[in-house]
Amino acid sequence: MTDLKKFIRDIPDFPRKGIIFHDITPLLQNAKAFEAAIEQMAEQLRSHDIDYLVGIESRGFIFASPLAIKLGTGLVIVRKPGKLPYVTLNESYDLEYGSDSLEVHSDAIHNGSKVVLIDDLLATGGTAKAAGDLIRKLGGEITGYCFLVELTELGGEKRLAPNPVWSVVKYEV
Repeated sequence: MTDLKKFIRDIPDFPRKGIIFHDITPLLQNAKAFEAAIEQMAEQLRSHDIDYLVGIESRGFIFASPLAIKLGTGLVIVRKPGKLPYVTLNESYDLEYGSDSLEVHSDAIHNGSKVVLIDDLLATGGTAKAAGDLIRKLGGEITGYCFLVELTELGGEKRLAPNPVWSVVKYEV
């Protein structure tokens, strides 16, 4: 089961006209497809020295959690403001329609920790870059970024350079 695209549903004009939304919920509903996605992501990461996987809110948690177990790493979560109970660091970033911010616990990563950030989709890279900036503030070293889906024409990989970007399914927009 290597062609995961057949488990990703395209929804035109969502969330607004002209956008094609790549819905991963059918993939998650199919145990074999979900397992194949996790295995393909893990395969891209196995040869790297990794201390922590960082799941980016919220769908990044879905993939980072089983990957952390499979790879034997720690799991760190990056969330929207006000969702974490301990002392946090915050990183704001711009979106095409405004701005947003992310937070991480201040003790989540230690100096020199090797980290891979995980999310479901890479588009322009703004959210992933902000999460990476948070990890760097804590002294973490970004080993790379791993995504289930990448929209290649939106340039997210360039925004995350010079760090490597791994993705399982690629779409040209």
